[in-house]
Amino acid sequence: MTTHRKTTLFGRVGDFLDVIGSAAAAAAAVENGRAPRARDLRVLGIDADQFRSIGKF
Repeated sequence: MTTHRKTTLFGRVGDFLDVIGSAAAAAAAVENGRAPRARDLRVLGIDADQFRSIGKF
């Protein structure tokens, strides 16, 4: 029997840690004048193309 990741406690904690990690990575990239990775933006619910259209990157 398989369980879905989001239905287990460990799956939810893992998802939470993914969000925190992506937020930290995206913030560090922006602070260093780089565009964040598309994966990090996707995890945060941000469209990478729209983010890059801001014009700073």
